[in-house]
Amino acid sequence: MTTTASTKKVFICGSALRGQPDHGNLQSAKFLKSTKTKPIYKLHAAADGWHPAIYQVESGGISIPGEVYELTLSEYDYLVSTEPPNMYPDDVVLEDGEIVTAILYPRELVEKYNWPDISHYGGWVAYKQAS
Repeated sequence: MTTTASTKKVFICGSALRGQPDHGNLQSAKFLKSTKTKPIYKLHAAADGWHPAIYQVESGGISIPGEVYELTLSEYDYLVSTEPPNMYPDDVVLEDGEIVTAILYPRELVEKYNWPDISHYGGWVAYKQAS
């Protein structure tokens, strides 16, 4: 969801979180808040745990923890360009009902490759710390 004509709010829940290896991909984006999604998403470890894969589900989802940043359109375009193949930007619903952009992964590919469901870890950072 656009904040102004020149910025976007983006929910980050994987390797670009603070303290994670790809945080630099956010460049000088402004940190807005730590939050969670509504419990309507699943979290998988794609490509042997290389990156998270999230998608929306009808039931059985979790609240995925993450951070919201305000990115310039240039920062946003750069971030999207650094994402692995098949990932795509789309809206997610936060626990407070706010709708922002996140980078999702096609459920069909998660199922095709049988990537592990790591939802029970409660988030990407918890999964990485446990693995």
